[in-house]
Parts: sequence; structure tokens; C-alpha cells
Amino acid sequence: MNQAQKFGKVAVLFGGRSAEREVSLKSGNAVLSALQCSGVDAHAFDPAQRDLSELKLEKFDRVFIALHGRYGEDGTVQGALELMGIPYTGSGVLASALAMDKWRTKLVWQAAGLPIPAYELLTATSDFDAVVQRLGLPLFVKPANEGSSVGISKVKQAGELRAAYEAAAQHDKLVIVEQYIGGGEYTAAILGGQALPVIKIEPANEFYDYEAKYLRDDTRYLCPCGLSPEKEKEMQHFAQLAFALIGGTGWGRVDFLMDEAGKPYLLEINTSPGMTDHSLVPMAARQAGMSFGQLVLKVLELSGIKDCSSRLPHLPQAGEGLGRG
Repeated sequence: MNQAQKFGKVAVLFGGRSAEREVSLKSGNAVLSALQCSGVDAHAFDPAQRDLSELKLEKFDRVFIALHGRYGEDGTVQGALELMGIPYTGSGVLASALAMDKWRTKLVWQAAGLPIPAYELLTATSDFDAVVQRLGLPLFVKPANEGSSVGISKVKQAGELRAAYEAAAQHDKLVIVEQYIGGGEYTAAILGGQALPVIKIEPANEFYDYEAKYLRDDTRYLCPCGLSPEKEKEMQHFAQLAFALIGGTGWGRVDFLMDEAGKPYLLEINTSPGMTDHSLVPMAARQAGMSFGQLVLKVLELSGIKDCSSRLPHLPQAGEGLGRG
């Protein structure tokens, strides 16, 4: 109880007005319940229904961000909280904005020499046949600034690429197309600078889309992931590097694809991961010996006003990961 009281009055931000509102409502309710059960003076706060200035007026001491997508995960809320001087969970303004933009995240990772799938930007005037010739089939097309697989399509025939672009462009002006990597999908959570056990994701449908993530019960999550200890440590190390390079702090999740030869490729990064009954970070934490309540308290404990200076991030060495409980 003393530990819970040290956090003061806590606002759990969830809901919001992004395309991921429904997922955020589930995450936020789970977080709110866990905090209250731990004795934290936690309160629900939906930015779609209340002005953020009320956080200051009602004297909240800190904020747990359970928002997903735009206007919550993209640096906008983080900037407002910085101006009000209210500590908050997760990454700061720069890292949040950068991670939300899949294209610019890839540019940072490319500059550092980290492995990513081949990709291109698409526009309405792109030569779609030439793109297929360069990247091959199948391909994945996605809006650069959405999460939860919103607007994503798998293209299996050349004639489908334009329609996939148009579907993604309804969600974002910036659209990317990525090479298919078919050896498996994995994810590694970051908590306090350390990597949690890796999870392998095996969707029962075509790919790990919105339905597979949140609605279906036949998606398989393997943790332990089945990789050798050496290969899992390699993936954890890449996750830590990827997170540090964008300036990530607190907690997050890095998604990977693996090719048939066992080489991992960085896919994208999530600075406000889901906390629903289908979510990945709680699964990884459980494998590391942490209950959901302990995880939520740890994330809140890591909250603070972010250092927005230009200092270099800590680049972890291989093997700096949390072991299994």
C-alpha cells in the first residue's frame, strides 16, 4: 500500500479518437482495474470526452498512457503532458512520434545498419508493376502511421497492388509496401531497458491482422518461442538496439519477421503496447515471472518527465535481457 500511495493521483488515459479506440478502451480498463486493485488512486480519463487541461486542474500527479494510435501514441499527448509538467508512462515526444511513423523508423534503423525487409513508398502515380518486379510477391501494403494492422493488405497478385494502395491511403497519405518475409513472426517487449522473453506468433488466418490480434481465439502465442537460447538473445539484442536508437524509454514492443534461413528482420515498434486479454507484453512478462498487476506497477514506476536533450541513447550489449521466471 505504501508503494501504491507514492504514485499519488494517477490518470489512466484511454479511449481517445484514433482508429484504435476500441482496443484502447480494453487496454485502459484492464490497466485501471489492476492499479486500483493494487491500491493506487487511479482514475479513468478519456481525452475524446474531456479536455487535457483538466489533468492539471484536477491535480493529477502522473499519467498512465493506455492510448493507441494517433493523438495518444504519436507524441501529441506526450507534448501536452510535458508542457503541463505531468510525468507519464512510455516514451517521450520524439520517440513516440518517430515510432508511429513506420517509414521514418525504418530510415533510422537503416542508417544504423539494422536488418529490415526491403520496402518502398507508394503514391497514386507509382509504377505498380515495376514495384512488384523489384520486391516480388507476395507483398504487404500498409499506412505508415497506423497501428493494430489498420489498413494493411497482403498482395498476392500484381493486379492487386493498386487497390491495396488505395485502401491504405484512406488511412494515411504516407503508404509503404514491404517485401514478404515468410519464416515466422516474433515480438520482443522492452521493460526498463531490458528485453522480456520473445514470443512467436502463429495466426490461423492469412496473416496477423486486426481480427487475429483482437477478435479470434485461434491465434497461437508461443512463449517460450522455440528459438535456441542464442537466437533468442540475438533477437532481444536487436529489439534493445532498435528501441534505444529511436530514443525509446520506459516500455515498448518491437516486432520482427524471420526468414526461412533464421535471419531476423525488424518490422516496427510500438511505444504504447496493448494491455488487453490478447496482448503480447503481459504474456512475455508472465513468462519472466511478473503478474499483470506487477507489470502495470512497473510501467507506472518508470514514468517521468522525459529528457528531450540530444544525448545518445544507451545502446545495450548482447545478452542484456530478462530471464524467464
